[in-house]
Amino acid sequence: MSTPHLSWSFLILNLLIFHFPLRTSAIRKDIGLGKRICRNTVQGRYSLSDDNGYVCDALSVDSESRCCPEIGDKFSCHGCNLLSQCCNSYEYCVSCCLNPSKTMKHSIIKMKIAKPATAGTYANVFDFCAGRCRHNSESVVHENAYISDFHHCFSTTSKSSGANSTMLEARLNGIDVVVGRQGESCDSVCKSNGQSCVPNKLLVLNQCDIMQKYMRCKGACLSSMGSDQPAEVVDNAPKHLNPGACLYTRTQSMLSCDGSHQHTRRLCPCA
Repeated sequence: MSTPHLSWSFLILNLLIFHFPLRTSAIRKDIGLGKRICRNTVQGRYSLSDDNGYVCDALSVDSESRCCPEIGDKFSCHGCNLLSQCCNSYEYCVSCCLNPSKTMKHSIIKMKIAKPATAGTYANVFDFCAGRCRHNSESVVHENAYISDFHHCFSTTSKSSGANSTMLEARLNGIDVVVGRQGESCDSVCKSNGQSCVPNKLLVLNQCDIMQKYMRCKGACLSSMGSDQPAEVVDNAPKHLNPGACLYTRTQSMLSCDGSHQHTRRLCPCA
């Protein structure tokens, strides 16, 4: 009679030792493999930005994590004026704003979301950028038109680029701003008016807000690397050169009075 009892005891002991630990291990393994869930600018029709700082096509977002693929530029400022901190795209505004070198976490988490004293503060940098980059009443005129195509701003001082461009223009007192002919350098443009190009004022003109006051730009202001910036690409230029777009350079050392390009018209400071 003792043998059956011993067999049953041995069987139960095996179940306790081997079966239950295996099940527990499996549960822990599943939890450890969980994906990080991203927050993103969900309202984008064609593209969106996630809280990692990547911009992607809306169709390429991971359906489970809601994150963009980690390809391309992180914290991209494509189509942004870095001086005014305003962009022509909401998604790229958020991406650029998320860059720790441009938005300091310790300074924005204390900022109020709105003016009333009862308004709360931003919980994190993504909340700040997603909210700040949305246009508001400061970005429009006549309630139905934007002041500028660069109406998505993340500056902590003002969301409107109008005040910034006014300050920039004040630095052009005594300077004649002249749009050159196709293929001309600023040295040639100013000389034809009996003046000289003022090199240190090229930095002031190298802003999207300023270029849009003197050139058509056709809604696009793009970063470029040529010595002929700031400039506008002529309409009959090859398509890959973005005909009609205005170009600025992020490399200030490239700004030059003698630079030119056969497919651009320069914006020149003459005196």
